[in-house]
Amino acid sequence: MRMTAFALVALLAAPAAADETDRPLPPPAFDATIAGGPSETAVLAGGCFWGMQGVFQHVKGVKQVLSGYSGGGSGSAHYYVVGTGTTGHAESVQIVFDPHVVSYGQILQVYFSVMDPTTLDYQGPDYGSQYRSEIFAADDAQRRTAEAYIAQLSKAHAFSAPIVTRVGGLHGFYPAEGYHQDYLIHHPDQPYIVINDLPKIDKLHRLYPQLYHDRPVTVAGN
Repeated sequence: MRMTAFALVALLAAPAAADETDRPLPPPAFDATIAGGPSETAVLAGGCFWGMQGVFQHVKGVKQVLSGYSGGGSGSAHYYVVGTGTTGHAESVQIVFDPHVVSYGQILQVYFSVMDPTTLDYQGPDYGSQYRSEIFAADDAQRRTAEAYIAQLSKAHAFSAPIVTRVGGLHGFYPAEGYHQDYLIHHPDQPYIVINDLPKIDKLHRLYPQLYHDRPVTVAGN
């Protein structure tokens, strides 16, 4: 997300890496979503929040997606401080969804399909603990669903390397600065977005057409 001109040139010149998840993942065998209320919230970290927000804005049943920071305290939840990799935060998205339309397990199915859960503290060109993959479970039901799905994917050898995605508790989500919200929508031609993030939305459309919708939800007032 913060690439120098040299790094961008190198990325453009590099051959595309093979995508081992260019196929639908199996749905979660265990999904503890309780579709009682009108909405539920998931907080996920999977690399740069621009792309993660952009993906989930296209998932049916999702009402809102915010980019932000989880895993650290409120006082250091600021972009350039988090970017040092010393605050404990991960760039995250807060997803508010209708569990009558899409379940928490299906949210995780999309999540594991659009990022690499086998890389520790980096995603694509972005390195640092702030780019780790982590599921911040809001309650025991979410934790059990996430842990069961990781075990299921591991047993099925869905990936060629071990899954290193963490499952932790949610102890706070801090929305990112306004200029990060709906970033992909506002900057669809930015080279980083074109190379790293638009393919994720295309993958969602191709692999899970039943979950995809064309008109992305946007952050209110943005």
